[in-house]
Amino acid sequence: MQTKKLWLVLALVMAASFAVLGLMGRQIHREAPPMPTQVVASDGSLLYTQDDIQQGRLAWQSMGGMQVGSIWGHGGYVAPDWSADWLHRESLALLDLWALRDHGAAYGDLDSGRQASLRDRLTAEIRTNTFDPATGTIVVGTDRAAAIRDVAGHYAALLGDDPELAGLREQYAIANDAVPDAGRRADIAAFFFWTAWAAGTERPGDTVTYTSNWPNEPLIGNVPSAPNVMWSVLSIVLLVAGIGALVWHHARTQHEGHVTPPTADPLLALRPTPSMKATGKYFLTVIGLFLLQITLGAVTAHYAVEGHDFYGIPLSEVLPYAVTRTWHTQLAVFWIATAWLATGLYIAPAISGHEPRFQRLGVNVLWGALVFVVLGSMAGEWLGVQQVLDLDTNWWFGHQGWEYVDLGRFWQILLFVGLMLWLVLVGRALWPALKSPSESKPVLLVMFLSTIAIGMFYAAGFMWGKHTHLSMVEYWRWWVVHLWVEGFFEVFATAVISLLFVKLGLVRAQTANVAVLASTIVFLFGGVLGTAHHWYFAGTPVSVIAIGSVFSALEVVPLALVGAEAFETYRHTRAAPWVQTYKWPILFFVAVSFWNLLGAGVFGFLINTPIALYYVQGLNLTANHGHTALFGVYGMLGIGLMLFCLRGLANRLAWNDGLLKWTFWLLNGGLAMMSFLSLFPAGIYQAWASINNGMWYARSPEIIHSPVMETLVWMRVPGDVVFSIGAVVLAVFALRLVRGRGTPVRTPVPAAVQPAE
Repeated sequence: MQTKKLWLVLALVMAASFAVLGLMGRQIHREAPPMPTQVVASDGSLLYTQDDIQQGRLAWQSMGGMQVGSIWGHGGYVAPDWSADWLHRESLALLDLWALRDHGAAYGDLDSGRQASLRDRLTAEIRTNTFDPATGTIVVGTDRAAAIRDVAGHYAALLGDDPELAGLREQYAIANDAVPDAGRRADIAAFFFWTAWAAGTERPGDTVTYTSNWPNEPLIGNVPSAPNVMWSVLSIVLLVAGIGALVWHHARTQHEGHVTPPTADPLLALRPTPSMKATGKYFLTVIGLFLLQITLGAVTAHYAVEGHDFYGIPLSEVLPYAVTRTWHTQLAVFWIATAWLATGLYIAPAISGHEPRFQRLGVNVLWGALVFVVLGSMAGEWLGVQQVLDLDTNWWFGHQGWEYVDLGRFWQILLFVGLMLWLVLVGRALWPALKSPSESKPVLLVMFLSTIAIGMFYAAGFMWGKHTHLSMVEYWRWWVVHLWVEGFFEVFATAVISLLFVKLGLVRAQTANVAVLASTIVFLFGGVLGTAHHWYFAGTPVSVIAIGSVFSALEVVPLALVGAEAFETYRHTRAAPWVQTYKWPILFFVAVSFWNLLGAGVFGFLINTPIALYYVQGLNLTANHGHTALFGVYGMLGIGLMLFCLRGLANRLAWNDGLLKWTFWLLNGGLAMMSFLSLFPAGIYQAWASINNGMWYARSPEIIHSPVMETLVWMRVPGDVVFSIGAVVLAVFALRLVRGRGTPVRTPVPAAVQPAE
């Protein structure tokens, strides 16, 4: 009866959450910053057309897009945020133009009174909305038009091979002559202008800009809006109230006594089916991609010091920063997702005891398809950044320019086809178990439904096209990154872990049913609408700030009891002597709980309130959260699931707990060092600069290449080395398993409990 109520609550939560999410998308579409048909000066001269701006965005995407700096705070960290940088450069150009003409001196040489007068004039000039909806035209004054041309010339020279800007290009980690085509460079400047225009121009009838006054820019009065501050306070109050309610509920809930585990390992009798054995190559691929990702991460981090070189080697001539960062972030998603996909393919026949016809063939075909997509998309991204492809071809086969969804549309389609094949393979193997009466039926259903969601929700990446409005691209992109990667994969993993513990006899089936359903409800209740915290300043209305701040706070509430969850998970390792054979896979799940609290909870909430994100979006505090949450939670989870599967696939005599012990502590220790010695203090240092001087300054060479920041970048090396050694030890562990495959297993296998094939 209890599970029926939970299913009803889950259905209501999902229906209500996605209904609101859909309404938010509709409002974002209606209130997004307008895309002008043309931008003209008051003297009638044409500055930009809509085609210039749209082609400029495609050209920016082709060079790596969000990997080369950022727009509205989303993207890479070494080059500037182009919207903030343009806004500041244009403001200074106007101030200097007026100061020289009216006072005969540069703006910086004037007294404070005259500077204040010019800033008031600048604020009125920049913030006044001159867009005419009837004609689709933005009209700017002749002085501002001159400033726009001046800033556009700077970017055209920067993205070319102007020798005077060679040093700046190296500081930004942008290759010399990154965009050889002068027309493309001019169009990119047009796109940068439009993003800055939206960030500095007030909405009609309002006193805030289209980006809710982001970025912080004192010169034009871009400061946090009243809703930003109000909803930040309310979100913190709600967080405290939610944690209090959860702790009270946990205290008054009756908890079942510890289950008596079986005297022997129930999975010892499990004989892997042919398709289960075929998943072994997936896990070896996971480790290979993991090692490659770490290598690229080291190169990418080093480019923050030597923008064109790797310890003196001119590596950027072959692998520029835009490519290495693209591959680094994309491979993180690929190897973690591959680990989880392989887990589904392994677990489904293990649970049902059913090996469908041609299942092994399907598993092998899917592996080949995944490898083809990974390698093909990486090649296309390299060709795109090297400007080999025209803009249309690049969009299909090259670099889309969107962080975490960088692969061209053709590769996206192939990946979606692969996910559909995975869904079919898991579903057909799991189906007999779903049809049969079972105490674990609710958990099986959650696992199956999350499998469907994983397959289908990646399709959100097809909801934008080449010229879809930037605000709507961000809306759908975070459906992929937040809902697909962070959402339904986690539900799937929770169900799989619970099923494994039930199979091992460490958790009662009914307890697992209630726990999985309840945790899914709590997670999705905050997680679905919590997606909105990524959209605060992406040209979205104030309602996004309200909903995003409230539900992002609710995302953190369940983490209040993560310590109890971690202890309960760790307790399983001492339930019976035979459970020690699963000690290290279980401890990786304990690590997931720890990093869930620290990386996703503490570091996540540190930047999730609107007022915090206003100042730190696009700074290293975001990177700190990304590393500790993406690897700390999802990476550790993927490794833990992989080890559980390998325990059943590999010869137990080849299993080496000593290597796993080193792997566990090196990976966790290295990640902690990476965070606390480098990323976290770097983010705090940048935040101080952003609060005091503006976002443009926090991302400028004065800060990025200051002695403090470069020292903090070098402080990543110890953590990176420790972490890398952990990954190498994991590879050695896997190699030993492969080499020990042919050794006969000495443990008797009772035939009576083997799953049917």
